Amino acid sequence: MERLAGFLARRRWFVIAAWLVVLVLALPLASRQTEDLTGGGFSVPGSQSEAVEEAVEAEYGGPSDGAISVVLEPSQDEPVDPPAAVARMRDAVATAPDLELPRGASAEAERALAGGEVAVVALATDLPTDQQTDAASELREALDPGTASAGVTPYLAGQPASWAGLQELSKEDLEKAEMIGFPIVALILLAVFGSLAAASLPLVLGFVSVILTGSVIFLLSQQMEMSVFVTNMASMIGIGVAVDYSLFILARFREEVRSGRGAAEARSQALATSGLAVVFSGMAVVISLAGLWMVNNQSLRSMALGAMVVVAISILTAVVLLPALIRTLGHRVEAGGAIWSLILFFRRTVTGRRRRAGITRPGDLGFWERWTKRVMARPWLSVGASAAVLLTLAIPVLDMETGTGALDQFPPEHDVVAGNELASEATGTGANPVNIVARFDRGGPQDGSNRRAAEDLAAAVASERGVEEVTGPQAGEGSVLIAAMPRWASDADQSAALVERLRSEVVPPSALAERARVDVGGEAARIVDVRDQIDGSMWRIIAFILGFSFLVLMVMLRSVVLPLKAILMNLLSIGAAYGVLVVVFQWGWLDGFLGFESTGAIDTLTPPLILAVVFGLSMDYEVFLLSRIRERYEAHGDNTRAVAEGLSSSARTISSAALIMTSVFAVFVLTGVPSIKELGLGNAVAIALDATLVRLILVPAAMQLMGAWNWWLPGWLDRLLPDLGFEGRRAPEPDSGAAPARA
Repeated sequence: MERLAGFLARRRWFVIAAWLVVLVLALPLASRQTEDLTGGGFSVPGSQSEAVEEAVEAEYGGPSDGAISVVLEPSQDEPVDPPAAVARMRDAVATAPDLELPRGASAEAERALAGGEVAVVALATDLPTDQQTDAASELREALDPGTASAGVTPYLAGQPASWAGLQELSKEDLEKAEMIGFPIVALILLAVFGSLAAASLPLVLGFVSVILTGSVIFLLSQQMEMSVFVTNMASMIGIGVAVDYSLFILARFREEVRSGRGAAEARSQALATSGLAVVFSGMAVVISLAGLWMVNNQSLRSMALGAMVVVAISILTAVVLLPALIRTLGHRVEAGGAIWSLILFFRRTVTGRRRRAGITRPGDLGFWERWTKRVMARPWLSVGASAAVLLTLAIPVLDMETGTGALDQFPPEHDVVAGNELASEATGTGANPVNIVARFDRGGPQDGSNRRAAEDLAAAVASERGVEEVTGPQAGEGSVLIAAMPRWASDADQSAALVERLRSEVVPPSALAERARVDVGGEAARIVDVRDQIDGSMWRIIAFILGFSFLVLMVMLRSVVLPLKAILMNLLSIGAAYGVLVVVFQWGWLDGFLGFESTGAIDTLTPPLILAVVFGLSMDYEVFLLSRIRERYEAHGDNTRAVAEGLSSSARTISSAALIMTSVFAVFVLTGVPSIKELGLGNAVAIALDATLVRLILVPAAMQLMGAWNWWLPGWLDRLLPDLGFEGRRAPEPDSGAAPARA
């Protein structure tokens, strides 16, 4: 890091020019990042729903005819022109690839409209259901649902159409969040640094990181399936992470300058300490997000990949571009000028404290020094009280339920909600069937016994509550298809319960199950399979994240105890965040406040995403704090003094960084659809708790109690690990005979 600091100082103009060239090349690619993103990626390999989809596509001419419907609602107050309305629908469908109107559908729609009835036109397609969202997006753009013309208002219905509407709504929310978030972050940075030049640097790095990530997302989308929600994920994390990393390094540089070091030495020291901490904490974030790849779900994997890319780029901008910019701006990044004078005037006026920037009288204790002294004076009380608060907040997690309800994500007045309700009322069923496919082990669909067994199963399915209509059995080459139309939408809890009853109570005891392999699929079944896949993979995600995070922290901190403590405390803050989500979005205690509306369950993707994101970001503050403590411990070997000095010197920066990150997530709480609100609120709560109760109370109190045990590392392991930490002598042997010794 010291050699890197010297190179960047000597070649700063070359480095800045290189970044500018990369940024210019990235801009056109970033502007196209959403062109090839997809709403698919939710199929579950090896599941019943995938087996049914493949079988129906191969033998029955496509699984998804009717998954997308156009709904035409005639006006009761204005003249209706059925031919014009149907022509508008026909023109819109013609612009959407892979979608077409069935023969005679236009004439039937005209007759329904002429009679004052709602017309529901089920579109034909060869696309699997999982790939229809993109086609529905193009149809939405051409049809403009919810806008009346010729006395008729068109809508779209069906699960793919719902996901397409959710994509559009999420993009709008993302634009609002970015417009609100950047000014808030700028104000916080101005208050922290008191210098416009210093405050602008983290914002510039955040902008560069998000733009470069957008270009990488575009390139990745040319090679693999990338979810449309990857842009939300990358922006949400990228803004905060890039600003935080640059804040850590810039704050350390300014601290070194105030302590009397020259600018060159200060830059070198900032990179060798905070820069190294940024690299390690960024690695922890990337590793945590990589844990999401334990789930074989392409949508989740692509969102994780986008977040990993933005974190990696943020590390590069912080340790390569930022030092070059600091060298170029020189003294302008230090506190001073009109803004700092205004901040000092505000402090003196409001708080009544006389304080000069970075200077205190001998013997005076600043706020963080006094805070640290109080916490460490009563370690048992500090640990007990903070742990009790976190555990209390985490209690509701025991009642957590997950689900995937696309319609629950929309405001009640949205055109997607109106379209699905009209279609349900007009047809009396949900938009997508539950398909049952039986592939025979012996004989075939024409065998008399097989045919009777299939008819018996169809009759049993028709008698199930919530099944409005059953079609089939339809014979294929070596299988039969039974299509059951449920009363509810595919993402409704009742449809999921119907799928589970069919799989566990209706199909297994049937005569057909003895003669064939019977799978239950369709859109409702796919939603159930995705939920079960993710819920069943949480233990693998947790094991991966905990194991690799432990290794990263152990290498950096050269301790076995501190990584274990960090993992336990991070789990406490994540558990508390889960508990808050259950209270708000499942129990509905805050319905109506800040636009919160209970959906009865937590979105299926929310728990693993929050686990990976929060665990990684919490490691940022853990690494930054413990690296400062270890740095002081390496200098003098006094644990109590090292904890006090490390906390008091880093608390202000950690609090500022956490405030920025919490503010970014909070913006998404105010502007997002429920699933994005869940991510924003869960991340904001976890980061706020981590930076206050955990980092400022629980960590120093626990380290005070453990004393020299904090730094225990077996001698054989000490010899194996690379020494990549900070310069300084090794800590002395613990004085107490009961404490472990270091080799």
